[in-house]
Amino acid sequence: MFTPVSARASSAYKRVGAQTSIEGASPHQVICLLFEALLQSMHAARGCLARGDIEGKGKSIAKAVRILEEGLKAALDIESGGDLALNLRGVYNYSILRLTTANLKNDTSLIEEVTQLIVPVFDAWKSIPLPAVGNA
Repeated sequence: MFTPVSARASSAYKRVGAQTSIEGASPHQVICLLFEALLQSMHAARGCLARGDIEGKGKSIAKAVRILEEGLKAALDIESGGDLALNLRGVYNYSILRLTTANLKNDTSLIEEVTQLIVPVFDAWKSIPLPAVGNA
């Protein structure tokens, strides 16, 4: 479902300015870090909107969109992941669309909608037994 090395995900994680070092992290851990950074960015965007910080909201949403596009979506291996990878790509594309709309309309409900879509995916990812993720 995800590329064997997840080099693209690691590279994207570095580009989006994540705080935690990924040196030595497994592909499974890198994806977890991407999900965490995505959720943090969306939380920050909601906070910025609540404070009227439109510039901060824009930066936070842009970061979330980049994590989705350049990290999580880029790490999908459609060939070996089959329908599950295709479905995840659809969720990520929809999330990008909703976040872009949230940015344009300053709408926290759309950010919350994406959060509600992503949290179960992240929870499912975290529940994968580590021996099973050797080829993540």
